[in-house]
Parts: sequence; structure tokens; C-alpha cells
Amino acid sequence: MNSRRDFIKKTTIGAAALSFGGILPGLSARGYANIVGANERIRVAMMGVNARGLALANNFASQPNCEIVYICDVDSRAAEKCMGQVAGKQNSRPKAEPDIRRLLEKQDFDALVVATPDHWHAPAAIMASQAGKHVYLEKPASHNPHEGELLIAAQKKHGNVIQMGNQRRSWPNVAQAIGELHGGVIGKPYFAKTWYTNNRASIGVGKEMTVPEWLDYELWQGPAPRRALKDNLIHYNWHWFWHWGTGEALNNGTHMVDLARWGLQVDYPTKVTSAGGRYRYQDDWQTPDTQTINLEFADKSMITWEGRSCNGTPIEGSTVGVIFYGEEGALQIDGGNAYNVYDLKGKLVKEVKNDLTIDARNLTNPSQALDAIHIQNFFDGIKSGQKLASDIESGHISTLLVQLGNIAQRTGGFLETDPSNGHILNNREARKLWSREYEKGWEPKV
Repeated sequence: MNSRRDFIKKTTIGAAALSFGGILPGLSARGYANIVGANERIRVAMMGVNARGLALANNFASQPNCEIVYICDVDSRAAEKCMGQVAGKQNSRPKAEPDIRRLLEKQDFDALVVATPDHWHAPAAIMASQAGKHVYLEKPASHNPHEGELLIAAQKKHGNVIQMGNQRRSWPNVAQAIGELHGGVIGKPYFAKTWYTNNRASIGVGKEMTVPEWLDYELWQGPAPRRALKDNLIHYNWHWFWHWGTGEALNNGTHMVDLARWGLQVDYPTKVTSAGGRYRYQDDWQTPDTQTINLEFADKSMITWEGRSCNGTPIEGSTVGVIFYGEEGALQIDGGNAYNVYDLKGKLVKEVKNDLTIDARNLTNPSQALDAIHIQNFFDGIKSGQKLASDIESGHISTLLVQLGNIAQRTGGFLETDPSNGHILNNREARKLWSREYEKGWEPKV
């Protein structure tokens, strides 16, 4: 009971910490029923529901202790589709509110799920924190390192729950594998190799187009400085433009590098190198389609990431994964909820199989049942203060590692970094990419 009373008290205080015009009015009996924990269901608003967000909406709506009450998307077609699917899952139809600013003025929901393009991730999460909302934030945590630091500051200031969507942190066999690693199953691990491969097509050369009636392109751009809409940008190809996206390194590399960091028990690196480029096609795609990132740490350990967007040949028998090398053997997690342990001669000494089908190349919903565990961990963090599988500080560090790889890639290939916070040393050009320019009036602030 004490934890419940403490939680309600904290939630009330958090809800009062608004930056949209003052303090909330006193709570009535009806208002009390709207506080998280006063009833069984956590009420959620979904922001960004075209692809991955649509799958997340269906997953959240399928949870018995959740109700989706708002859909926030600048694409009216995507919003309508999502509202229809959610209504079929939870027997109530959410309302549409395309403007995140108007949405966050509402008091009848508890948590915001952010599954927008990357340039919106941190700004939306910061705005939600200021509005007293909890946040489930899809990876990556931010578009650039400065935003990640702002996110941590916002969470500390407002005391809300922010969980990053690197769902493998909650998958049972993955957690078991990391536990075995920390228990010494392969001795001291010192090198983690991670990868992702795919066969993505060319995005061509885009032409400027009239904004369609179903799209609020002004809101889609949000914090990003304004650029004309081209016909090869929305809804997925923004990943490959630095202005809005972060490339394959953060799109898929974040997941595996996060596992590598977790397994090696490291935080910030001392050296970062990267090589690669746009090799396969000559088109508008700006970020690398072929890239290697090397991260060195002070405890004599290293993480590498290899990304191949346009050649899907597997590595170590898997299209996505991480393998740890240690003093007495190796441990491989194949990207799913399974792992193998090998001795120094490469002999398989333990095999833990996954009992669910996972397709890492599925853009929307590769692992719904497993991801539900991560969602429930988020809910438990809200209701009882349970430790999160991926709190925002941890999520920021893992995001930062691949951001540093991209910064190295764009500024000569090599960075020295401060092992206490990951900040770039002795490289003025690289430090310019620690943050970005924002559209006037949209700058994220804490």
C-alpha cells in the first residue's frame, strides 16, 4: 500500500509540472480515477502509427491493462487505419489528435508512445515529460547526442518513466544469455562483434511534389529545418537522409550494439573509428549502405558493428546478431531469442533455442509476443517503480555509441572520446555534429 500511495503522490506531482501554461487544477473524484494506478488500465496515446508504430499500437491495445485513447499522426490515412485496428483489439475507438502540442494539453491519458521518424524522437519525449506523461520511446533515443543528454535531464527534472524500445533487453533467453556471460560461461569477454544485413532497393532521385491533402508536412518536419517534400522521402526513406534519419547504424545497429554493451558491461568508449559509404546505388541515399564501426574501451575490450543494407548475405549464419569472444570461448545471440555457447575450438557446448518465429527484417512487427514483455516492464515501472529493462540513461549510452560511429564516418573516420561521458575530444569538426540546427521555435529545451 505504501508504494501505491507514493506512486499516486509522485504521479500527481509529475502531472503538475507542465510548461504549457501553468499548474493543473485540483483533482476531483473523477480526476482521481484518471491517475495511473487508480484503475487497472494505463491509458496511452500513440505518436507515429504508419509502420512500426502501427504494430506497436496493436501490441499495446492487446495488453489487458492498457487502453489506447489517442492516435497522433500527421498522415490522416495512417491514423484512420490504426484507429480501426485498435478498436478491434480493445473494443473502444481512440480519438485522432494529429498535433502533438494539442495532444499534450489533454489530461486523460498517462503515457505517450513515440514511434515517429528519428528527428522527432527526443523532442516529443521531452515535451511529453514536461506535460507529466510517461514515455515509451522507440530506438534510437535521439537524432543526435545533445538530444540524448537533454532527454536524461528532462527525465531527472520531471521524474517520469521513460523506457527505450530496445526490446531485446526484456527477451527471456537474451537476458539469460547475458546472465551466463556475466557469470563467466566464456571467461572474461573482451570482444563483441555485431551485424545487420538486408537487400534494400535503390530509392532513386526524388522530385519535388505537392504536399498531399492527407499529410500535414509542416508537423511532420516539426523540429527539423524546413525542406521541400520529395516523392522518395515519406514514409520510410527518411532513414537514409541525415536531415531526418540516422542511417542503418541507428536503425538496426542500436539493437545489437546495445546487447554488446550490456554483455561487456561497458559504457563510454575511448576511441571510435568508422569506414564505409553509399556503395551499391547512385541515388539520393546519403547515409552509408555499407559501414563498419569500431568502439574501443578503457578496460581492453572492443565492439564492432557491420552494416550491409544492400547485400543480405548472413554473417555467422544469421542476418542480424552479436557474438561475444572471451578467454574460454564464444557466445552468440542470433538476433532472436536464442543463443549458442562454443568452446575455444569452436565446438558447440550449449544451445538454447527460441520457440517463437522472429523475422528481424520485418519492418513492423518481428516479435510481438516477446515485445509485450518489454511493454509490461514499462507498465510496471509506471505502476510500482519497478526497475526498467532499458531506462533512458542506458538507452542514451547505447544510442550514443552508434551516433559516434556515424560522426566518425562523416568527419575523417577517427574520434578520441572522453570515457566518462562519451564527449568528443580534440576534433572541432566532429563536435559540430554533437547537435543540430532546429526550425525556429522548435528547439528542444529542458
